Amino acid sequence: MLRTFKTLGVGLSLAGALLLGGCLAADTSPSEPFALASLAVEKQYVAPGCQGEQCSTVTISALAFPQAPALSEALQTRLLTLGMAISDETAAPAESWDAYAERFLSLAEEDNQAAPGDMTSEALLEATVYARHHDLLVIELNSYVYHAGQAHGLPLTEYMVIDERERRIVEPEDMLVDGQEAAFDALLAGAHQRWITEMGLDAQFATQWPLSKSRNIAPLEDRWEVTYNVYDIAPYAAGQPTLTLPLEALKGVAKPRYLGQ
Repeated sequence: MLRTFKTLGVGLSLAGALLLGGCLAADTSPSEPFALASLAVEKQYVAPGCQGEQCSTVTISALAFPQAPALSEALQTRLLTLGMAISDETAAPAESWDAYAERFLSLAEEDNQAAPGDMTSEALLEATVYARHHDLLVIELNSYVYHAGQAHGLPLTEYMVIDERERRIVEPEDMLVDGQEAAFDALLAGAHQRWITEMGLDAQFATQWPLSKSRNIAPLEDRWEVTYNVYDIAPYAAGQPTLTLPLEALKGVAKPRYLGQ
């Protein structure tokens, strides 16, 4: 299912200037002994000099961890990288929200000169808590980038898993038992076949859009989810497919720590 975003109500404009606005909103501290407190980072930017309602915008809805600044920095870097999208993927990611907005809105000015009518460019970067269990915090990072004149925007999703006991990021290879990568890929292939059947697709589709390896894993309390981005294993219209792996099947393949044991 294609992921959607709700933009914050904007009607923002500043004559001849880039609006660099932001706020930090405190989140309710969780009760678990190892749980990280988080702050909501909300920022909006509008193209300089734009006076009307049709303005290119950048919206940031992220998270920061006051007790773990290194994790805050890592989340920001990952989200800024995700927001580069296909059109700018060879460039180095921006080093801050402000730098990202300045770069994007500069490109948007070029887009608007080439695009017909009142089309505008838009970038949305979002980080939300997707799951929390057994001292694991699963963050879902989403970006949506649209440049005026394109047929459609590009949504991207990446999971960031944090071990709250150790205050560190858990990489995908950390979750798998050594030597079980091939077994994991076999489970993924089975989940892919189930998805094809559930979607009512045929063998020709599977040939045209073969399964690719992925380690974009969300270890949930009752299952693992592996999410693919548009064009990875299906056309744009199919959205971002999520394959589901039952915990029982992952025993011996994944480490018990990430199976709720």
